[in-house]
Amino acid sequence: QVEVVESGGGLVEPGGSLRLSCTASGSGLNFYLMGWYRQAPGKERELVAAMTSSTSINYGDSVKDRFTISRDIAANTVYLQMNSLKPEDTAVYYCNMNIAAPPSYYVKNYWGKGTLVTVSS
Repeated sequence: QVEVVESGGGLVEPGGSLRLSCTASGSGLNFYLMGWYRQAPGKERELVAAMTSSTSINYGDSVKDRFTISRDIAANTVYLQMNSLKPEDTAVYYCNMNIAAPPSYYVKNYWGKGTLVTVSS
């Protein structure tokens, strides 16, 4: 049973930085998509950043040039480096992965439970 767990959220002042991590449990996993979404209070969940297996990357318009997505496949982990944080970046950040796991290697979509990022002075 694959589980996806985020870490690294917290309280940061405007202009500060945070690095989120998300790790999938298990071995022999094949990753087809690794990404981050966020949901602010009263708003719909939105794409922050996503990386395909061929390392093609998409960023949400509001985070371009401030956030960077990266991965360590050997560690089953995707990262989100967030710089120049703004109060409007406050949200619960969710990890999302499309993973094929043994023994079936059927591709499934997995969500983490989320980690809260609060940007406030």
